[in-house]
Formats: sequence, structure tokens, C-alpha cells
Amino acid sequence: MTSRLLQRSLGSPDYDGIRQALRDDTSTPVIDLRGLQVRVAVLPLFTHDGRQAVRVSSTRPLTHVLVGVDSATGGDVTLLVPEVTAPRTFTLESRDDEGLVGTAQVTVTPQRKWNVFVVHHSHLDIGYTDPQGTVLRHHLDYLDAAVRLARETASWPDDARFRWTVESSMPALRWLAARPAEQVEAFAALAREGVIEVTALPFQLHTEACSTEELYRQLRFTAELRDRFGFATTSAMHTDVPGAVVGLVDALDAAGVRYLAAAHNWAGRSVPYLHGGDKLTRPFRWRAPSGNELLVWFTDTPHGMAYMEGNTVGLTDSYELADDLLPRYLAALATRGYPYGPGTFGWQGPDAPREPYELDVLHLRVQGAHADNAGPSVVPASIARTWNERWAYPRLRSAVNSDFFRHVEEHHLDRLAVHEGDWTDWWADGLGSGARPLGYVRRAQSALRAAETLHTLAGADATEQIDAAYDKVALFNEHTWGAANPWEDAEEAGDSGGLQWTRKSSGAYDAKDDAADLLHAAARRFGAAVSGEPVEGTLASFAVFNPGTTGRTDIVRAFLPRDVVPADVPIALVDGRTGEPLAHHEEYVHPDDWPTRPIGRHLHAVVPCVPGHGYVRIDVVRGEGQAPEPVRLDPSGVIENEFYRVSYDVGAGHIGSIFDKTAGRELVNGDAAAGFGQYVYDRYATAPHFNHLSGHVGAHDRTLLGDRAIGTHATIVRAERTAVGEKLVVELRGKGVDWLRTTIELHRGVARVDLTYQLAKQGTPAKEAVFLAFPFATGPATAWELTGGVGGPDVPRVPGSAAYMLPIRHWIAFDDPELTVAWATLEAPLVQLGTIHMPYAPFPPTLDHEDGTVYSWALNNIWDTNFPAQQQGETTFRYAVMSGPGETGRRLGALAAAGLTEPFVGVLLRGPAADPSLTYVVVEHPDVLITSIGRAGAEHVVRLQSLAPEPVETMVTLPGLVSATVSAGLRHGREPAEVVGESVTVRLPACGVAAIWGTCQ
Repeated sequence: MTSRLLQRSLGSPDYDGIRQALRDDTSTPVIDLRGLQVRVAVLPLFTHDGRQAVRVSSTRPLTHVLVGVDSATGGDVTLLVPEVTAPRTFTLESRDDEGLVGTAQVTVTPQRKWNVFVVHHSHLDIGYTDPQGTVLRHHLDYLDAAVRLARETASWPDDARFRWTVESSMPALRWLAARPAEQVEAFAALAREGVIEVTALPFQLHTEACSTEELYRQLRFTAELRDRFGFATTSAMHTDVPGAVVGLVDALDAAGVRYLAAAHNWAGRSVPYLHGGDKLTRPFRWRAPSGNELLVWFTDTPHGMAYMEGNTVGLTDSYELADDLLPRYLAALATRGYPYGPGTFGWQGPDAPREPYELDVLHLRVQGAHADNAGPSVVPASIARTWNERWAYPRLRSAVNSDFFRHVEEHHLDRLAVHEGDWTDWWADGLGSGARPLGYVRRAQSALRAAETLHTLAGADATEQIDAAYDKVALFNEHTWGAANPWEDAEEAGDSGGLQWTRKSSGAYDAKDDAADLLHAAARRFGAAVSGEPVEGTLASFAVFNPGTTGRTDIVRAFLPRDVVPADVPIALVDGRTGEPLAHHEEYVHPDDWPTRPIGRHLHAVVPCVPGHGYVRIDVVRGEGQAPEPVRLDPSGVIENEFYRVSYDVGAGHIGSIFDKTAGRELVNGDAAAGFGQYVYDRYATAPHFNHLSGHVGAHDRTLLGDRAIGTHATIVRAERTAVGEKLVVELRGKGVDWLRTTIELHRGVARVDLTYQLAKQGTPAKEAVFLAFPFATGPATAWELTGGVGGPDVPRVPGSAAYMLPIRHWIAFDDPELTVAWATLEAPLVQLGTIHMPYAPFPPTLDHEDGTVYSWALNNIWDTNFPAQQQGETTFRYAVMSGPGETGRRLGALAAAGLTEPFVGVLLRGPAADPSLTYVVVEHPDVLITSIGRAGAEHVVRLQSLAPEPVETMVTLPGLVSATVSAGLRHGREPAEVVGESVTVRLPACGVAAIWGTCQ
């Protein structure tokens, strides 16, 4: 009795139930009487002597006779008939010891002759099943086993030899660095022979969390494998994560990768077939706006079956089970839209209409066991060996990943559909489960670009350190964010949630520190490189560097140490170009308050017209008096500068108005459901701490929205004017937080509204989400930044992409014939446009749709596995708003984001720079951004990214440029370029990237 009380958890598929459903759905009852049932399945099984198979099963053993053709006795038998080229009817007689039980007419139809490529790999979760270090050591052990098994089966028939695909390159690189030379050479030889394949991605990434440069840098190892070990990397695997950014196409193409095998997890949070996924045929050609393409395969059920397709049909268990299930699976593919029903893997959704699979070739993943991080097994190869001895078709080939794609490319390429655009990830909502470390990582991504650029301009090569920091960033963006049961805190296995998240989140904080260290060092090196001799009358000088592409007026924050200029000496700031004074604000670090920090003055100044990738010198001279103290403003909640007037509605707890003075236009939709910048806290009526629960929950209305609250009791705690602008600080109460603080800043001369939200998050396992609302008085959003591309309502997306949310990089634009508006975010990438959706499939809206409203989905803990079960602590979210007539949304969006992601860097000089202003690189086209400047030996590398929806050509000028090559990606495929007067012409594809490798005098 006790054993029947215990039930399997939601966290694992019911393989017995799945397999029985497959048997039932691929067979037809032909005799049904007195409790006895006989079922028949016509299967795509062909013998070497030209016969095909009919499988007959019965609820008790019988003798089954296809009259005049074949007979066999048992409860599940295979009968053979001559191969048919048109439907042919046979008579089936089923007998027992007493005689004839029943008879039926069976129609045998022509069947496809399949070629099945069995791709054996291990899905790499860096964590989840065990602490991260344990998992990685196991994967190195797996490569030892793969080499052994490859040797042991070398004499087997070629289709049956053990082959191994290394799903992620990082374990292979670590293995190659840690094994003796003879083992390394054995591995490399097997890779060159095509018995082992190392695929391109270092690990499985949430690609939308990656910056464009980060994505390209994570593929640099393909060149190392080619150059050091002599084997090419032509394919990639993207496993578990249901979606990928459009920039992945260009990044893989630049690394020489042509093929991508995706495996979308079966968890019911993903419902692509409800959003056009039924139109996504496989394989397909995925095309970026640049025109680059990947040939893509993806595993397929209504929700995505991930990497267990082969395991489910017995290929890791036994020949007998595979012989039973694999032909049925192939028959189902050929005759039905999906081989399994929609409820088989969890979420109970509607039926999924779809055309059957068209080709006679199949990519079938298999793991050595029914688990993540499973090791290699000789069983799949052994099954292939036995299978091919018995059956002519389907033909099983133990294959590496690229084997399948080369076959498709050779035989079927022209008939494949082409799909374009972003393949929006259904799991991106999980990024909100670690909002604070994610914010640190996104700050690091920005700081690393500036750090590399300043090192390069100072004559230093920091490539190795920059790459190492990007690797830490990418490891945080790896898709495993927690244990199988993340709320547990054991020391091993899937309950080691505390250990796993400690290591994961500490990696994010380490990456941010590394980026800050590199920027700190780069600023000092740059300062030393541009410093001149001291000048009488000048107390100190700063170089204010703009790491963005576009020249702009913006705020700079710099530190003036007490030992450089004593604190009691009044100072003034002077623009080195014009000699004009610059108003500034000082914040003194007093030793009584901060004895553990450098003592001196934090200077705040607005510096006009700082050129992109250039600096302006600011001189510090003796002033007539100490800098003025801030002036308290009337606590009415109104601040303004030349461009905007912002009014805060204290009673309602949100911004009531942002008025564009130049355009004479209100930017806030005052009739929206939520106020501008309003804190919205949702709690859901689902229970925590049940593995995979959210993947089994359906929400067709708002019933599971247990509670919605907003920020209340707003109090203005600071309203002040300084020499550089006006600031308003408001504190509120809110559910889910100990406190909530909103800071609004307007800087003089800066046409931007800066918003900072700080909250002290309370930890709770309750299912929750925090949104910040931004309702604009505009039409719908027209463009938004993606990793490696630009999205928009009219921009193509891969069918089946997630529709209810967007994981953006940094900006959203609202194009308008009279006034364009841009909204930018630094730390929080998740947004929902127009409404807030329930976080459970099929994700119904909870509010009427409003075209101009952006909901920043700041954080959540709606997952029940793999992501943190709760989060807490002080967390900061920063945003910016800009508006302007005559601007394209893409350009204004990039400019708004620059204030957050590319802040001015104030560099203290030993003596005034000889040049009061200097520009290091200029790009002429307004839609082309310079993302960073690096070094490669003696060459400068200028990295470019286009926002334009069409190909563009632009002139790029570097002072002293004497020779150059240009690459269509950021690393490979360099072509000579003509240098004319320190300039070179570069052609960039639509939303594409390029790099200039230049030698400068």
C-alpha cells in the first residue's frame, strides 16, 4: 500500500506514460471483443531482402497470421510483407489454442526509408544536478570515456562506431589543457577524423543576457581549436534554452560556424506553437538582417522536448525497446504534426495543428542516461550496430552533430524554409530571478568596453585581462542559474541550491569588480599617456573622455584628491578649449565620516560637446570662493532644466508629468492604468518549492493573480538645485520591500531625464514580480535594441518566438512624425509592452492594452527550478528618457542609452594635456556605432555595429592610420582596405558588425 501512495514529482517526465501514448497513438485497434484487443501498426521498417513490417500487439499472447504472407506468436509481434508501392490490403487472423479469435482487414501503405543520425552528447548544465565544480570535473571524465569508447569501437561498421559530440567547448578546452600530450593528440586525431566533434558555444547561454561583443568573444576558441589542434568547428548546439538572439547568426557565421542544433526544453513555460511555432518547419534556414544564414535543426514537440528525443524512444536503454518505439516515432512524424500530444510533457494546452514532418532524414539526440549531465554510453552505438544488421531502413548512423547537417545541405537545402529575425527566448523571464547580480553584470559589460578602449589609447594591450573578465560575465549568463531544487541548501546533488547560487552570483560580482579594476587602471594609464607638464596657475587637470560614438553634452563625475588640491582651497573648473568657466558641484569626503575612503572632493560638472571616442581637457584653477552648497527647492515635487519640467504626484506615488519644453508636449500618458515610474508588485497564488510546478500551471485569466499592490505613502525627502542641475528624491512604502526610493535628476544643458530606483527587497519564497511602469503619450513602440540587432513590431521574428515579453539590451524607441521618444534601461532587460501578463502559459494579459506603455519587469521569482527561489537586498535600477524632433528612434534610443551605458570618464592628469580636445576615431554614418577599440599586437581594432535596417557604407578615420584590413565580423575574414588620408571605407550589412584592424603611426 505504501508504495502506491508515493507519487513521482512534477520534475521528471513520465517516460512510461509517454511511451505508452506513442504506442497507442501509432496503432489502430482492429479486433476488440470480450476484453481482448488486437492493435496493428504499419511501420517504416524494411528488411535487407525487400520486405516491410507490420506490428501486431494483443492484450494476451496470440498467434497472428497475415494470410498467405507471415505469422508469429506473442503479445507483440512483427510480421513482414513484401514492400508495397501502393496501398495493399491483407487479411489478419488472430488465433489462440482454441482456434480463430478474430479477423480483420489490414491495409499496408508505402513507408518512408529513413536515415536517422543518432547524435550522442551530454547536456552541460554548469550546476543544476551538482555543484558547479563537480559537474565540470564529471564532464572531463566523460571525455576520457569518449576517447576510450571511440578506440574500442574503431573496428565496428562505420555507421555504428561510437561517436561523441561535445555540446559545449569549455569542457573540451579544459580537458585539452589538463591531459598528457599523447591523450591530447589522440583526442585531436579523433576530432580531425570526425569521430569526436567539439561544437562552438563554450556553454549554453542565455544569449539575450550577452552583449554583442561578449557573444563574439565567447566564440574566439574556435580559432584556437583550429590553429592548435587542427580541427575546424562548423556546428553549434544550443540546448535547453528555448530561443536565441538574432545576433547569434552573425556571431556564429563570423566564427566559421554554419550549423546550429537547438533543443528547446519540454517545460510547459514555453508554448511556441501558440505563437506561430506550428509554421516553423525543421530544419530551416535562419537568416539575419545581414544576409548571413545558419542551417538550423530543433527538437520538436508542442513545447520542445529538449535533448531527450533519443532517450524517450529507447536508444539509451536496449535494442528491444528501440525496436519497439523508434519506428513508431518515425511513423508519427510522417503522419501527424507532433509525435506526442500537447499534455504529454506537462502543460495541458489545446491541440497543436501542424503539417507532418516532410523529410526522410532525422537528427536524433541521445544521452547516456535519462538525466542532465549524463555521461557517454556505448549502448546507442551498439543498438545502431544490431539495428543495421537486421534492418535496411531506417538506417541508423552513430553521428556527430555536423554529419546530419552536411547530409541535409547536400540533399535538401533548396527546399528548406527561410526564417528571419530574433528567436525570442521563452526562458528569458528567469533573468529577473537574480536582478542584483544581473545588474552588476550589465554594468560590467559597459565598463569593459570603456576599459579596453582607454587601455588601447594609452598604448597598453589589455586583451587577455579583458577577455578573462568577459569570460566571467558569460559564465553568469550561462543558462543554469541554480540547482534542480534551488531552495535547498545541501552540499551535493540537485538540492545544493545554496552552494550553487553562492558561486553563481559571486561570479557576477567578481566580473563587475574585474571590470571596475580594469577601468580604474585604464583611466590611470590614459591619464599618464596624455598628461603634459604642470602649468603655473593650474592646480590640476582632468581629461573628460566620452566612450560613446556620438559627441554629446553630459554630466561627468570625477574625484579630486585632497593631496592634489587641499580641501580648503576654493576651485573653479575651466574648459580647456575655450577658457570658459564650467559650473560645478562638490561633495566632500570628510575623514570623520569616511576614514576608510580616499579623502577629497567628488566633482560634478556638465561638459559640453565632448566628441565621441575623444576627450576634453578641464583645468582646475583657484576660485574666488568655495563652491555653493545645494539650494533647497520648494517641496512641491517639481524640478526642471532648459529641456524638461518634471512634476511628481506625491499623493499618487508616481511622476505626474514630464513636459518637453522645446516641443511643447507632454510625454506622460496621464490616463494610463499605471502612473509613470510607478512601483507595481504582483503576487501569484501558486505555491513555492515544488519542482517544475510553474511549467504545469495554466492561466487563462487573472485567477492566479493573488494580489497587486503599488507604492504608497510617498514622501519627498530631498529637493535641491546645484550648479549642475536639479534633483528630487522620493521615498515610498511598498509590499515586498523594506523601503523604496526614487531619484529624478535633470542636469543643466543635458536633454535627458535620469531616473534611479533603489529598493530593499525582502526575501520571500512566495511567487512574485516587481514592475516599474512607464506610460508614454505616444503610439506603440517602433524599435528596440537586441543583442546584435534591432527589433520592432514590423521586424520579422522566427515563428514561435515568445510574444508576451521582450529581453532587450538597453533601449526602446517610439517614432512619431512630430516627436520621437526614447526610453533606456541599464540593469533591467525584461520589458512587457502595453500590459502586464500573467507569468503562466498561455500568458494572458491582466490589463487593457495601452500602446505607449512600457512595463519594466525588474525582478521575479516565478520559477520552480534552475533559477533562484527568492532574492533580497538593496537593488538599483536606472533608466533614462529622451525626446526630440527629427530623430530616428534608433539613433535617439542609442543616445538615451549612452548616458547610462557610456558615462563620461573623468581622468586626473599629472599636468594639462597638450591638446585641449582630441578625437581618436570618427565614424561618419549616424547609424554606425563604435563599440570599443582594442589591440591585436601592433594593430588597433575598431569595432563597429550598425543600427540601420539596410546595408550602409561609412568612412572611418583614425589619426595616423597607414594600413588597414576590414572584417565582416569582429574576428575573422579580414580583407585588405584602401587607406585614404587616414580614413578607410567600411561596408556594414543591415544591423551588422565589422572591425577595422589598423596600423597607426
